[in-house]
Amino acid sequence: MLPPLIYTPPPHRSLKILFQDDTLIILNKPSGLLSVPGRGEDKQDCMLSRLLTEYPSALTVHRLDMSTSGILIFALNKQTQRELGSLFEHRKVYKRYVARVQGKVENAKGVIEQPLITDWPNRPKQKIDYASGKPSTTRYTLKSYNDNNTSDVLLEPVTGRSHQLRVHMSSLGHPILGDELYGTLTSRNASDRLLLHSESIAFTHPETQKLVSVCSAEEF
Repeated sequence: MLPPLIYTPPPHRSLKILFQDDTLIILNKPSGLLSVPGRGEDKQDCMLSRLLTEYPSALTVHRLDMSTSGILIFALNKQTQRELGSLFEHRKVYKRYVARVQGKVENAKGVIEQPLITDWPNRPKQKIDYASGKPSTTRYTLKSYNDNNTSDVLLEPVTGRSHQLRVHMSSLGHPILGDELYGTLTSRNASDRLLLHSESIAFTHPETQKLVSVCSAEEF
């Protein structure tokens, strides 16, 4: 097992609200902040706990890795939580991330299909396992090359496995910069944070049946 996490969340100044109505709220989560409480008193500060101070009825719908920044949805009642959860379960929520990765990605577009499973001796790490792993699919699009031998890519997870985007990009030989779990020494030292950001999400609102489309740009 990996050494225990030393949790140092970013200071809380204000909620960055991207969308809000009577049934749900969408926030921009900073990198380094847990989505929900972790184990231990030192891991209770999280996006949910910060939201609850202003919206006591808030409920978790989905999560982002602690190191990942960007769009996070919370329900404001149990019915909406169930309905949004069903949309995620049936892959009816469109999600797009942007990442900066090591090296020059050669193909303009591609699909990564690598089955994933928890690497139990080294948890929370995940690993590719063709015998026991769960099917996992990520679409990627090259956004731009950078002068420092890095590439910016858009990532669309078809499935939602833990650490999926991080493992998949590493499997191509292009780990995300700042990734302490799946990066090379060079890519880990290239950034003091994981350069992975949830920048776009779209779904049909379970109550109004109207399209909700939210974007949150990030400049690495």
